[in-house]
Amino acid sequence: MPPKRKGPLQLVQREVDETKKQVDSLVKDVLSQGGSTEEAFRRCQELQMSAEETLRTLKKLTKADELAPVGNYDQRKQEEERRLQNILERLNTLSLELSPPGPSTVAGSIVTVMMKMQYDDDDDDDDADADNDGDEDKDERRAVKPPSMSDPRIYTVLSDFKGEQEGDLSVQRGEVLRIIRRTADGWWLAQDTKGNRGVVPKTYLKLGSGVDDEDDDNENEEEDDGDDEKDDDDENEEEEEEDGEELTDDGDKPSGTSHSNWSTVRKALTEIDATDVLSAMGAIPSGFRPSTLNKLLVEEGVTYRGSHHIQPELSQSQLSFKDLFLDPDTGRVRARQVRTCVCFTLWSCRMIPTPGVGVQVLSRHIRLCAFDGTQVLSNIHTVRATYNSKSPKTWSFSPRMTGILPTLLDGDCFLRCNSASPDLGILFELGVTFIRNSTGERGDLSCGWAFLKLTDDTGNPVPNRTYELPVNGGTPYERDVAVEASVTRGSPAGVFQQMLQARRQPKLIVKLKSANSRTRVQLSLLPDTLLHCLSCVHLLALHRQLLADTLLMDRPTMQNADLICSPILSTFPVLLDQPDLLDVLRSAWLDAETNMSRAQKRDLSFLKQEFAKVYMSSAYFLLHSPRLPCLRWADPPSEEQRARVIYATLDSLKHTQHTTSQSGGPEVFVDPMHSHLAFDVTELTFDLLHVAR
Repeated sequence: MPPKRKGPLQLVQREVDETKKQVDSLVKDVLSQGGSTEEAFRRCQELQMSAEETLRTLKKLTKADELAPVGNYDQRKQEEERRLQNILERLNTLSLELSPPGPSTVAGSIVTVMMKMQYDDDDDDDDADADNDGDEDKDERRAVKPPSMSDPRIYTVLSDFKGEQEGDLSVQRGEVLRIIRRTADGWWLAQDTKGNRGVVPKTYLKLGSGVDDEDDDNENEEEDDGDDEKDDDDENEEEEEEDGEELTDDGDKPSGTSHSNWSTVRKALTEIDATDVLSAMGAIPSGFRPSTLNKLLVEEGVTYRGSHHIQPELSQSQLSFKDLFLDPDTGRVRARQVRTCVCFTLWSCRMIPTPGVGVQVLSRHIRLCAFDGTQVLSNIHTVRATYNSKSPKTWSFSPRMTGILPTLLDGDCFLRCNSASPDLGILFELGVTFIRNSTGERGDLSCGWAFLKLTDDTGNPVPNRTYELPVNGGTPYERDVAVEASVTRGSPAGVFQQMLQARRQPKLIVKLKSANSRTRVQLSLLPDTLLHCLSCVHLLALHRQLLADTLLMDRPTMQNADLICSPILSTFPVLLDQPDLLDVLRSAWLDAETNMSRAQKRDLSFLKQEFAKVYMSSAYFLLHSPRLPCLRWADPPSEEQRARVIYATLDSLKHTQHTTSQSGGPEVFVDPMHSHLAFDVTELTFDLLHVAR
């Protein structure tokens, strides 16, 4: 009787079992210090490549490939994927330990990880080149080992290359370079004759110290062009095997591409980036990326912060304001209607994957902004999610709490935007801030993104209702990327299978709603472009009124740009970047409002005076308290210490106010019981030319 034929999934299972045995043997040899480190490192790299090849083969398998029906096919396939991911994680950790020393221990370790990820792609490129050289070169190339991590060689530059990023080495044709480190992604670390170091693309280099004639150069360029065309064809057939030497047109570099990984290596020469390391090690889901919106917040200064967008905007002539006017009849800020003004509530997120092992999550949050498909059009606002360990894949917002809901947790938001783009909508980026348990490194990950377009195909506003938005993997500039490799967006044949698959898809639930008349009036007083919490609208409107009084009424002339003495205007925008201090002002103002009569609440001049007193005796005092530590995002010890200082200071200030029967008086700033930072002119003066947009 002939032996029973094995199905593709069963063959992959046997390969996984064999790879696991080899990994166990390698770990045992390393622990017993048997054999050389170089030999163990070589074995580790071979096992990495073998495991990755098996994982790619496994991901391509479908139930239709089986020779006979297989029960629980999807579950068994996912189990094998998890086994391979665990094997790769062990190999990545081992590779970091065995990697040969380089200019930097950290850089060398990360380069090892990157080389593991990219060598298969580079090997594919070599095979494509070999097709033009004949079978002999194919055999030789198969015998060649991965390039050495620290083998110096002399190369000659074939064409001028001008560095575009920090860490690139600009070179000229005919220049002789010494290659210090070769990586499989094609960006090699080189040193010129003057001692300058940086990375150059290997396609610009030729082995040896001389340059051949022009014909040889042209021939090499034609070969490179041919290789690029082949690589483009490969990308169309399969997105997972991308050529690392090409960049996307929009400048966004997915973490799976070679050049993006080399950017990680380049950054690692000066700093450690835990996000890219975990991405390279495969310790996080495939659809996770370094946070795009967090990068904008960190690298673009105040451009995308609420403190910038709350400031007045100058007109095109720079001689007046574009979005700030006074009503001459009432003395109030003139209401301005914009193209888009919506109120919405973040409800919950479902089926959101969790980061891998060895990672402690410090914050789960959503960063949101106005977006038209190509650029961010507003400030970036952050709302932190609440999390229950019993339901790890569900995020919730706006929990029921006693007292005032903290601004950071408040999912009731508004968006004002005057953009005429037909593709305008709200971009939601689900993110986590984490720390690696083994190294203490921090990082920010995007767990996926969702987009709510605010107009339909005919240009009319979308109706107010609850929307279930699909959460996509990758970055907002990538399309059709699943959050997890195991989550596919196919079209199952059965209705029951469609229902099950729909339940497994990550979703963000958002509710568009209408605001009451009072809130709509207050929203019309705000800047043309702003996204923030609805609970703070009344504070923002009062600040806007004070701003108009100072800039449009109190200045000697409209062309006067001298410094203005106004501690409130100079420091209030900072509160939008420090939500705990904004909560302090909101709570203090609520207490003050409860003691006002109805007539006082309708008296604008009285409200402005009281607001100034409350602000100076609460948020302003805390801003310049030496006991208050600097705000650090998602740092529990720092957040707890700030909370203790805030509550203790407020209690002390309230006691002082009851004793002196004054609120916000200057006595508190000279009281020896209350320390205060040294006064600086910037905290007392409003610089119109510096802050106006």
